[in-house]
Amino acid sequence: MSETMEHDQPSESRAPFRLRAGAFITDNRLFVVGCLIFSVVLIAAIFAPFITPYSPSKIVMSERLLAPNWEHWAGTDRFGRDIMSRVVFGARTSLAVGLSVMLLAIVIGGPIGLISGYFGGWVDTILMRISDVFLAFPPLLLPIAITAALGPGLWNAMFALAVSWFPWYARIMRGAVMRIRKELFIDAAKTMGVSHMVIMVRHVLPNSMTPTIVQGSMDFGYAILAAASLSFIGLGVRPPGIEWGLMAATSRVQFLSHYWTALAPGIAIFTTVLAVNLIGDGLRDILDPKHGEDS
Repeated sequence: MSETMEHDQPSESRAPFRLRAGAFITDNRLFVVGCLIFSVVLIAAIFAPFITPYSPSKIVMSERLLAPNWEHWAGTDRFGRDIMSRVVFGARTSLAVGLSVMLLAIVIGGPIGLISGYFGGWVDTILMRISDVFLAFPPLLLPIAITAALGPGLWNAMFALAVSWFPWYARIMRGAVMRIRKELFIDAAKTMGVSHMVIMVRHVLPNSMTPTIVQGSMDFGYAILAAASLSFIGLGVRPPGIEWGLMAATSRVQFLSHYWTALAPGIAIFTTVLAVNLIGDGLRDILDPKHGEDS
């Protein structure tokens, strides 16, 4: 009898999980689709040396500007390099840029918003006015100016994008902290004599990160797009680096006569940005259910 019960318990525990998983997929279909697409891009980037049929830097002038065929699924560029292999390797750079820009922007803007929202008063005024200086510039103009001053290159482009985007995260964090600091457990911690630093790090920050995480997941795709834009105008990744925006830039001369040279990197940018936006929308609905009710 006991053996029968032991065998029945796992099946009973699995059934609710299956129901919850099915309900989650049904309620968040676009989120699941975005995760699947992004997983494919991520796996391709990680295992690029094992899944690409050709070296991305191999020059074969006798095969230059070949249209898509069975040997070169996305065709070849003006140097005879396999475009599909270059797109797969370019995913590494583009994903690294998106992640680095978001993390750096959050690292800069998060503490500013935390301090500003927690203390308020003249501290809030000074920090927010400094942030407003950066917000006064158009989103892509400031990165162009910073990159032009520092010199073209991958690291300079990432730094420029992070500097131009950190004020948004500072304001998001500030708004979340201003709501959390009014909670009773914050007042209780102050009454017990807990230091401001401990309250901010252990109590306020963990409860204020959700909006920042959601915004970062949504901006990840825009960071990839912005980095591709900088590479397109010659201020981002430089040859022999491989990046989707740079591939599109080097193909613009022969694009009208050989469309495939820019088609594959363009589709890669579009697909990745779309997938990340779907993930961001899904995370917002999952982590902030009230957003969906308010809308």
